Amino acid sequence: MFNKQLYQFFSQTETPFYYYDMGLLNESLSKLKQAAEKYNYLVHYAIKANANDRILETIKQYGFGIDCVSGNEVKKAIETGIKPEKIVFAGVGKSDAEIAYAIDKSIFSFNCESMEEIEVINEWGIKKGEIVPVSLRLNPDIDAITHKYLTTGLPENKFGIPLQFLDKVIHQTNNLSHIKLIGLHFHIGSQIRELTPYIELCKKVNSIQDVIFDKHGIELEHINLGGGLGINYENPDAELVPDYARFFDTVHEYLKLRKNQKVHFELGRAVVGQVGSLISKVLYIKKGVNKRFMILDAGMTDLIRPALYGAQHKIQNISRPEAQIMNYKYDVVGPVCESSDSFDDNVMLPMTIRGDLVAIRSTGAYGEIMVSQYTLRDKPKAIYSDEITNEKGEHLFSKITVS
Repeated sequence: MFNKQLYQFFSQTETPFYYYDMGLLNESLSKLKQAAEKYNYLVHYAIKANANDRILETIKQYGFGIDCVSGNEVKKAIETGIKPEKIVFAGVGKSDAEIAYAIDKSIFSFNCESMEEIEVINEWGIKKGEIVPVSLRLNPDIDAITHKYLTTGLPENKFGIPLQFLDKVIHQTNNLSHIKLIGLHFHIGSQIRELTPYIELCKKVNSIQDVIFDKHGIELEHINLGGGLGINYENPDAELVPDYARFFDTVHEYLKLRKNQKVHFELGRAVVGQVGSLISKVLYIKKGVNKRFMILDAGMTDLIRPALYGAQHKIQNISRPEAQIMNYKYDVVGPVCESSDSFDDNVMLPMTIRGDLVAIRSTGAYGEIMVSQYTLRDKPKAIYSDEITNEKGEHLFSKITVS
């Protein structure tokens, strides 16, 4: 449960707001860095998960790069102080302006998703007199065993170059005057909780590399396996930090590298997902014919994942930490005039009343970054554990206390 001091602070703060446990973020980053360095793996944080300034500043301190999927994300990374040589730029629809900007900044690699895109990048390379480094994002036809909206590595997905086009794309790319092919890029999906898809990906990468060498005599410098490592939404306290070591050990066991090849990853949700909680106040307990509705002051504008994906987050009544019996069933909903403005149905909680505080857990990824102002709602502010002080100005918390 949240401790009394933290609850007292929350009760005096305007809701809803995002609460970030900076101690947990540092623990996550430290373990990620240690696990990656064991094999000299390179990690680019997927900035689309959370682009909060404090989050990015902390990530920068650990020396990680950034994975971007828009020109503004590239700009944000550079403004944060990330070195351009640590920035990769993916996405199926890069605009001319985005391409030109990223070339000007000399980023590490464009992860390209079509021959048409590579040709446009080459045109910009000619205009600017630059040889542009690119990696081919391939669609490996692997089931990530995740939500259909979160899978990206199947033939019916819009992402990546189909394998049957690979030979033609390599031949055409090598004939472009201002393109340098430096690597292969893969990303099979998101919120992947099993390692089997990654084992299959490693095996597929091995066979693809064999084909490329046999047909083209090419051994590329870089292999980017993307991200997608999931988190425990059902019971976050049981797994506040993902098992990065097991993940990287598995990749090391199954991926066969060529001489001097470097391996890159693009982790986002795994790094920051458990760090954030959306704190909201109960406005009303409304009795329906067959249901009991808990109406919060947070809505789909503050956290859209449940409405968009049907995602489920653990919901806790933090006003009643002593309650052991969860014997009241609630449909937890928001105030927005949309039927989809619901966080979850049939949630078992202790008896809850108007004014109680609720924590919606595991919202550090794809929470604040996806906030909208639909119906002109205010955006929730962010509060950080290491900035909470008492009347004497003393810091009270470095890490959230949960049991």
